[in-house]
Amino acid sequence: MSRECTVERSTNETQIVMSLNLDGSGKTEIESGIGFFDHMLEQIARHGLVDITLKAQGDLEIDDHHTVEDVGIVFGQALAESVGDKKGIKRYGHCYVPLDESLSRVVIDLSGRPHLSFNATFTRSLIGGFETELVREFFQGVANHAAMTLHIDNIRGINSHHITETIFKAFGRALRMALENDVRMPDMIPSTKGSL
Repeated sequence: MSRECTVERSTNETQIVMSLNLDGSGKTEIESGIGFFDHMLEQIARHGLVDITLKAQGDLEIDDHHTVEDVGIVFGQALAESVGDKKGIKRYGHCYVPLDESLSRVVIDLSGRPHLSFNATFTRSLIGGFETELVREFFQGVANHAAMTLHIDNIRGINSHHITETIFKAFGRALRMALENDVRMPDMIPSTKGSL
């Protein structure tokens, strides 16, 4: 069964179209108007082996907040739709990723219950023109709309670019693990409840 979809969101603040293929090879066509954010989304695709096509137009003349938040919402919606009933997946994923002095850990449970635990302290408020507080906003949107439990911890780091990049890479790797087929339970939903 194909695990891919296209999701659109149109508001007074943003117009977004995203296509997501969970069984891809890491290909991207990403255009949000926010260069550093595009680079981070590419990290999810490359390390998660998911294909992402994204066209986002937002009210960047105000700031980046609405665009980043809404892309997180759309990514979460696309993930939930693409993964379907979750039959045969591993459900849980985790990864530690270092980049020089920075080390981050991400743990995912595709639980059907939205929750974000986010523990990262950035040493500066901007990376280029990108506000570091928007990292949390993006993942809050993803967790809420994918209905996943998501724990993100930056264990150590000094450089805010490195901290952010380790978080996005670790998320991609953890997502890849959670989405993998479980060869020992190929026809089962990974829950004693029988549904997620």
